[in-house]
Amino acid sequence: MRRRDQYKHLLNSISNFILMLIQTAMFAFVWYEIYEPSLKHHFFRRGNWAVIGIYMLFVYFFTHFFGGYKIGYLRITDICLSQILGICCANVVAYIEVCMVARKYLLPVPIMALTLAEAAVIIPFVFFVRYIYVRLYPPRKMIVIYGNYPPDELIAKINTRKDKYNICASISYCVGYEKLYPLMKEYQAVVLCDLPAQARNQIMKYCYQESIRMYVTPKISDVILRGAENIHLFDTPLLLSRSQGLSVDQRFFKRIMDVVFSAAGILLFSPFMLLTALAIKCYDRGPVFYTQERLTRDGERFSIIKFRSMSVDSEQKGARLAAKNDARVTPVGKLIRRIHFDEVPQLFNILKGDMSIVGPRPEREVIAEKYMKKIPEFVLRLKVKAGLTGYAQVYGKYNTTPYDKVKLDISYIENYSIWLDFKLLLMTVKVIFQKENTEGVAKDQETAIKEVQRNEKNS
Repeated sequence: MRRRDQYKHLLNSISNFILMLIQTAMFAFVWYEIYEPSLKHHFFRRGNWAVIGIYMLFVYFFTHFFGGYKIGYLRITDICLSQILGICCANVVAYIEVCMVARKYLLPVPIMALTLAEAAVIIPFVFFVRYIYVRLYPPRKMIVIYGNYPPDELIAKINTRKDKYNICASISYCVGYEKLYPLMKEYQAVVLCDLPAQARNQIMKYCYQESIRMYVTPKISDVILRGAENIHLFDTPLLLSRSQGLSVDQRFFKRIMDVVFSAAGILLFSPFMLLTALAIKCYDRGPVFYTQERLTRDGERFSIIKFRSMSVDSEQKGARLAAKNDARVTPVGKLIRRIHFDEVPQLFNILKGDMSIVGPRPEREVIAEKYMKKIPEFVLRLKVKAGLTGYAQVYGKYNTTPYDKVKLDISYIENYSIWLDFKLLLMTVKVIFQKENTEGVAKDQETAIKEVQRNEKNS
């Protein structure tokens, strides 16, 4: 199995290259047969090659961006969705390119037909490659090594991907290294979860020495260190973590981006916001908007604006997050929550300066206080402005645990760049189509804190 693993990336690369060639060949056909003959000044051979080559770059960039090339990594539904989004974005940009080359507006029908044809060819090919991949590389047999508490929640999450991982056993590090080391060699990978620092370091060094594949759940200190800068002034390696959130220049350019995108978003979505407002009003005659006090940078309070998606008396029993199949959600609310359209009025909060386009989602003070009693590190999310979308929204879910949200949001803060903001914005489009990202908490939960919390003393 280990020897065969060497060719896993080769299989993935070859299949992705074939996909890209297929799409490029289909565009070349449309270009030569439809668009190029309609040009007033015809291209020479190299000019045509340049147009087709640029299209290939578009296809690669957008498909890679959405994760469409991770055939052996993502679920098959995620791969197909990523491929379709990549195709759509590449063809929209390609149409703009074709119009610029022609110096006039051309019919978009051929590009639209190309998009459908590419999807019809690419999706079956992806299923075929995935079928071969699963047959060649069955799920890895893994053992979980944990600290003082069995990581049932993590094991349950990993078990949702039985096509890729196979948890065969779990054991506490307390049994001792003499028993652990021989046992680890019987499996194809180990998962290290919530171990004390000393034990984790010991086991990690052994895995590295014996070339044992390992998966590690990071602690908050690990996430902070991942964003640290290497210092090479001395012959002793140093890591610099400034621990200040965003710098002044980063906040300046981020604010410009917020103003531009929020203003453009308000203009673009204004007709749809009007229709949504009418639908909410006509359903129960209640208020269209729902305002609520939330926390942003440095714990400052502001009133967030949302389309009302629940009944007017939804919080008579106090504040709590939306549960799965929550009866308080209205029919109109179910639709707008499903596509996250209830959040769109927050563009006005962004334009005002209370929020940013990208950042940690703002929490209610009462819920944030409950989180901080269990997880004091939750306050670290407040080093930057709250956002409409964010790292935890793209890579997490609505009901992601507070501790995992902290790690995801700190990952964003410590690795911030304008490019990361653009990436998360585009990835948010993909999240809208994934139902599990809007899944509520359990009915017996008021917050996202699980009834049984992990031991976080070593974080």
